[in-house]
Amino acid sequence: MSITKRDSYNIRILGQSLYENVASSHVLMVGAGGIGCELLKNLVLSGFKNIKVIDLDTIDISNLNRQFLFQKQHVKKSKAHVAKESALKFNPNVNITSYQANIKDPEFSVTWFSQFTIVFNALDNLEARRHVNEMCLAANVPLVESGTTGYLGQAYVIKKDVTECFVCEPKPTPTTFPVCTIRSTPSAPIHCIVWAKSYLFNQLFGNSEEEEEDLQVKDSDKENAEELEALSRETEELKQIKAAMGTDAYTQKVFDKVFTSDIERLLSMDSMWEHREKPTALFFNDIEKEVDDKSKDVTESGLRDQRVWSLKECLDMFKDSVERLSKRLQELKKKDNDTILSFDKDDEDAMDFVTATANLRAHIFHIPQKSRFEVKSMAGNIIPAIATTNAIIAGIAVMKGFAVLRGQVDKIKRTYLTTVGRQRPLLMLEDPPKPNPECKVCQTITAMVNVDFKRAKLNDLLEIAIVKGASLDIEEVTVMNGNKIVYDVDLDDNLQTLIKDLGITTGKILRVVSDDGDEIDLVLQGVDDAESVVEVLGGSIQKKEKKLTPTSPVLGEKRQLPSTESIAEASSSKRPRLEDSSIVVLDDDDDTILLD
Repeated sequence: MSITKRDSYNIRILGQSLYENVASSHVLMVGAGGIGCELLKNLVLSGFKNIKVIDLDTIDISNLNRQFLFQKQHVKKSKAHVAKESALKFNPNVNITSYQANIKDPEFSVTWFSQFTIVFNALDNLEARRHVNEMCLAANVPLVESGTTGYLGQAYVIKKDVTECFVCEPKPTPTTFPVCTIRSTPSAPIHCIVWAKSYLFNQLFGNSEEEEEDLQVKDSDKENAEELEALSRETEELKQIKAAMGTDAYTQKVFDKVFTSDIERLLSMDSMWEHREKPTALFFNDIEKEVDDKSKDVTESGLRDQRVWSLKECLDMFKDSVERLSKRLQELKKKDNDTILSFDKDDEDAMDFVTATANLRAHIFHIPQKSRFEVKSMAGNIIPAIATTNAIIAGIAVMKGFAVLRGQVDKIKRTYLTTVGRQRPLLMLEDPPKPNPECKVCQTITAMVNVDFKRAKLNDLLEIAIVKGASLDIEEVTVMNGNKIVYDVDLDDNLQTLIKDLGITTGKILRVVSDDGDEIDLVLQGVDDAESVVEVLGGSIQKKEKKLTPTSPVLGEKRQLPSTESIAEASSSKRPRLEDSSIVVLDDDDDTILLD
């Protein structure tokens, strides 16, 4: 490839050796939102020639004030594809491949990750970040992690057996609410939003068997115990109504249950309302009749998402969103009967449902209603995004990438963008923490296993990989596929089942846990017509001894934020550093989420 004028500038800045490493590297960028737009622009201008970018989302009008690769005509189009098109205008001599897909899809396996020199994360949720962290560790590929929240930000490198991984330090537990407050006596908009998002959505479309974290029971007195028993009966009644999903009567049955009969039951409990304002039950037909006559007076001024909907609009949106979500779920269940829907604030159908149901419930309990924009912010714990912060952190992330290509992973300091004062350094540095020896992700043994999915049964995998490969007793291990148990001594029905029939495909990582505490991740790679149906690459799985190093934090113990004194000391020494401190933040496509 001929050297362009821009390339010549990059050679002067980076030097010939580093430039060649940059130009020949293969880069994956996960996420094309706030940080992602700035990062992709930086990558194409800095000499990177081979880039793959993946993002599942489409462009929303609210993205345009800070995601500068997008313009008004791009609204509703794929973020990944449009980001590619816009970035190529900066430098058309770059090879960019874009995917509108979920990074957790089976096609993006450990083998697929192994092709990259560096992975840059610009994601907006914890679950996806943990997944990319796990895949990069399994593929032994350096990961540049970055995030922003408001004026704060950070960027750092994760490398297997060299640095702390994304889950070495536990993330804060989400805020929880007493179940009786959410289900019976809400007093704030957030209570109604949590009810709609974490209770009703899951009862209708998700996994109603699992108790949601947002609805943890905190009280155990007699009064609450009786109320919890009544709430349990309500849940069972709602499950019976789900049988009508897909029928014309389904939407009204759900409405009558949660907005009429359940409220009337609450009203029958006189003691509950001695010191509280009583709720007012809603009636499906009355709302349609009464509000229809007044709907002509409803103003349509302002953006729809930033306007509080009328009661009639909430009812109409409730009906429409329930029908859309029900249809989607039924279509998915035709392929896999265990399929569920999970709430995602970027899912238009889910947000319409949560906004409508939360506002209907707020009306019942005389609580101020919120616009769709406000509901989305509260549902995602969102802090407004700052475009300049994204730009700074994206620039730092590329600098971390340069350092990785120089081969200095163990010396790359973490960088934090702070707002501690005008006289203090805005960029604080910290030595890269060592891996936590108790981490269940990065300190777990990883083994690559070739599997002929056409022939291999679960028993073949256990005998060859676990008994022979890892020298473990088959009766003393549990095998997990994500959160699902595939095998243990009391669940051996699947032994003669083909692995593919258990929903396990190429690229999956199975966690093997022994009674002695040994943990092994089996990374499955599909092969066709192999001599052996299962083969452990390398022949055996070498278990390593766990050594507790004094410098590594104990799992569950978090480093503290820096004191004013430590920041002042860093400032005076002209070498800003954060000693034993950490700020954990996430960039979000719409705004940002503060994790710590």
